Amino acid sequence: MTRPTTDSTHPAEGAVPTTEPPPPEGASLVIWLLVGSAFVMILNETIMSVALPALIADLGITVGTAQWLTSGFLLTMAVVIPITGFLLQRFPPRRIYVASMTLFTAGTLISALAPGFPILMTGRVVQAAGTAVMVPLLMTTVMRLVPVSRRGATMGTITIVIAVAPAIGPTLSGVILTALGWRWMFWIVLPIAVIALTSGLLRLRVDAETRAVPLDVVSVLLSALGFGGLVFGLSSVGEATRGESLLPPWLPTAVGVVALAVFVARQLRLQRTGGALLDLRPLAHRPFAIAMVLVVLSMMSLFGVLILLPLYLQEVLHVDPFVTGLAVLPGGLAMGLLGPVVGRLYDRIGARKLVIPGAAVLTVALWAFTMLGATSPLWEIIAMHVVLVVGISLMFTPLMTDALGQLPREVDSHGSAIVATLQQVAGAAGTALFITVMTLASSDATAGTDVDGARAAFMTAAIIATIALPLTLLVGRRPKVEAVEVAAA
Repeated sequence: MTRPTTDSTHPAEGAVPTTEPPPPEGASLVIWLLVGSAFVMILNETIMSVALPALIADLGITVGTAQWLTSGFLLTMAVVIPITGFLLQRFPPRRIYVASMTLFTAGTLISALAPGFPILMTGRVVQAAGTAVMVPLLMTTVMRLVPVSRRGATMGTITIVIAVAPAIGPTLSGVILTALGWRWMFWIVLPIAVIALTSGLLRLRVDAETRAVPLDVVSVLLSALGFGGLVFGLSSVGEATRGESLLPPWLPTAVGVVALAVFVARQLRLQRTGGALLDLRPLAHRPFAIAMVLVVLSMMSLFGVLILLPLYLQEVLHVDPFVTGLAVLPGGLAMGLLGPVVGRLYDRIGARKLVIPGAAVLTVALWAFTMLGATSPLWEIIAMHVVLVVGISLMFTPLMTDALGQLPREVDSHGSAIVATLQQVAGAAGTALFITVMTLASSDATAGTDVDGARAAFMTAAIIATIALPLTLLVGRRPKVEAVEVAAA
């Protein structure tokens, strides 16, 4: 394997500098096709957030039920993503891409035609099943096609997909709701999905080695039961306070914890023979494990704000959906602009000098949100949201690039699956947790969001970010060049 070097000796002086091999021909086209497809798909994670009040009125459902259109999407991704480690080893990328886009397109059509909540929820689940496969496919492809020295900049572009798409989802939703109706959130996406599917069929070509690895069905069931039980139990706490929950919340939560424990034990045993559904060896790498803890805590806070802020703006400040969408737009744009910049900075200075200040900014912004009241000015909320996404931008790209870049080639697809799984579990758990806290803290749980409930939920997010802050001191202690050489070895 060719290694990068810091030797600046000129070739004329008798020394030929070692350089990284160039990316394969057509690599840029492949990456941009994957980035564009994933952007459209992940946009659907939060596109429903601004639409919740309209859906509650139109479909005759409660806030707790409506939030499952977001939580259920994230939960489905968390259940499906662990399987992608197996899929990326068993099938070529083109076949995985086509299957992913086909599922997403079908789910979008089902949602657009849905006559009521059950069919709409079904469409969201099918959408999520397709989206779940795309994110690990994108990450693994980047790690295999992009040279080490340019991974930060490329992962910065991927940040636009992972963080910016959910951030601008509420904006797009607000514009569509004002001009059309909630069904058009799916009708507008449908032709874009069809174009992406057709482009992949015609243009996507990626060379990859595949091998006949077995699929452990027991692990699939344990994964679904574990992640599903945890998030369902957490979500049902708020419904239980209103007498709407069919099961006591502790029951699915306990089932989820036990199932996950058995799932982890089974993976540790199966990975010795190469048959694990989700190989957990990446978690034995210290930089990867630390990065994952920080990503989970940050994603909980991010998705908590993304679901709480539209509810607060519409139900407390009585802002219409169009203005609500515009209010979160500056934050989404800031994250999009900062992603590539932060990626290039990571290539130069490493993760530590970006993640520590980023976590501090995130924590300060979340504590500022706890000061909101019934008459807070809109400009102040927009400013706090921009500060929040600046902190997150400084964290996400360095953390994920540093974690995945140091994994051995044989487990990089499983590392990508672990990253994507934990992100979605954290997002689903964060959404459910903050909705639950908001419901419990509201003076009248049946009347929707109020100031007391919103403040309590924002404070929960701030406490989580504060817990994560000291952990950033453990990030990236080794120099960048040394880390690259270890990865190459």
